[in-house]
Amino acid sequence: MKAAIFHGAHEPLTVEDVEIDKPMAHEVIVKTMASGVCHSDLHFVDGLYNMATPAILGHEVSGIVEEVGSQVSYVQPGDHVIGCLSVFCGHCERCLAGEPFLCRSPEVRRGPADPPKYTWNGSRVGQFANLGSYAEKMLVHENTLVKIGNDVPFEVAALIGCGVTTGVGAAMNTAEVKPGSTVAVFGAGGVGLAAIQGARIAGARQIIAVDVSESKLATAKELGATHIIDASDRDPVQAIRDMTGGGADYTFECIGLKKTAEQCFEAIRDGGLATIVGMIPVGTKIELDGPTFLRAKKIQGCSMGSNRFRTHMPQYIDLYQQGRLKLDEMVTRTGRLGDVNEAFRAMKAGEVARTVLKFD
Repeated sequence: MKAAIFHGAHEPLTVEDVEIDKPMAHEVIVKTMASGVCHSDLHFVDGLYNMATPAILGHEVSGIVEEVGSQVSYVQPGDHVIGCLSVFCGHCERCLAGEPFLCRSPEVRRGPADPPKYTWNGSRVGQFANLGSYAEKMLVHENTLVKIGNDVPFEVAALIGCGVTTGVGAAMNTAEVKPGSTVAVFGAGGVGLAAIQGARIAGARQIIAVDVSESKLATAKELGATHIIDASDRDPVQAIRDMTGGGADYTFECIGLKKTAEQCFEAIRDGGLATIVGMIPVGTKIELDGPTFLRAKKIQGCSMGSNRFRTHMPQYIDLYQQGRLKLDEMVTRTGRLGDVNEAFRAMKAGEVARTVLKFD
């Protein structure tokens, strides 16, 4: 099969012929149909996060089941599926506590003593986020998959696999935005646009989008933002305080920067809640003013929108099909596997909300 190989930070991915193993007992081979190009992958390309190479990046994905292992019971060949990096075992402490997105059980991953899933030029190839969707096929544990109807477009389904689940879930599940509340979202890329929509669906009365891209802010207005702030033109913290009468009830950082994470906290009202969704680079420390905690201000992290993806993703599909969750509008460009480096360039340049690579 063809796959885009990641060789190291600051190097272009190259499309190569890769050997794929047969599925073990609980594994599934999925034919990739669409893969979103997510900022999380770019963090590794830019060297802000580290991983062993060679590897196959990509994790925002939909496809068709092609082959199943001997003990797979959830899916069968021909099923349409979405992949999710929140692979779960179902019986560890975190899974049983209702937090399967925090499962770290080794049983859902091949160990170093197991045969490699992928090989290239005789070398073991790593698999990013238990998926590795920049490839024509994926070899995954069955608990990375959720079945969907055959009437769901693959490009839309792929977005639900990460960006939508993370952003919508951050608003609806992690922060539990209340009806009538005020919300500010820092970053109007794929995850930020999803958070804006999650806040709208949750019933927020005021949703403020913060970005430096005019086109992204325009899309944010289209998808539910009631107000926009161009952070290159004015101080977003003061602007949010002015618009909300003292600070937002909820803020979301969807970029992954030290400065915007600090601004996210500064922009909440007394008693407000700031949620950090973006991937802040390894080793970066966030500085907050200590005395402000005496005003009951809160800050929290977010992992994949606190998802229980086999429950939440079908719900997001229902919202999409009802016209309440707008996903087609989030796809700025489409391309093929060989366009992955251009997709990263366009993302860094702020030209796109999402590029989706198609494999049909």
